[in-house]
Amino acid sequence: MNIRKALPSDSRGIAKVAVDTWRSAYRGILPDHVLDGLTYEQREENWNRIFIIGIDIVFVAENVAGEVIGYASGGKERRSTAMDQGELYTLYLLEQYQRLGLGKQLLLSVARELDWLGMRSMLVWVLAENPSRFFYESLGAQKVEAREIEIGGGTLPEIGYSWASMREALLS
Repeated sequence: MNIRKALPSDSRGIAKVAVDTWRSAYRGILPDHVLDGLTYEQREENWNRIFIIGIDIVFVAENVAGEVIGYASGGKERRSTAMDQGELYTLYLLEQYQRLGLGKQLLLSVARELDWLGMRSMLVWVLAENPSRFFYESLGAQKVEAREIEIGGGTLPEIGYSWASMREALLS
């Protein structure tokens, strides 16, 4: 297994992980029509745009065959005007590769990059019904906020978890 910075050529692999993990993690949480409507092609286009713009930090996890099996992205906190607050935007890992330490390695890769860029804290938003939220709690993140998010024509509760200092995140 390998963790590395993502390349534009990883868009297709990231798209596959995105669609497959959404369908497995969010079935029963999100409406079926939302999950069934996801396509690899649409997600690949989105990731191609992200790489063209170049504003996100993106890391991928690869299996021994060199296939993308997970990814994490981050950058400046999207709602804040402060320049020193980071955000973990995404972290997805195919189900069969979970609980092997790869999720933590992906998170730490993003946190190190944010730290290097001068970010002093890190936030992540997680659907309240997503059991993976306990992963962030196990790594020391604290619940700091709640909000509603609209997905597929409905609203769902979301929890904001934070590491008050980047050092806390890096020592998890």
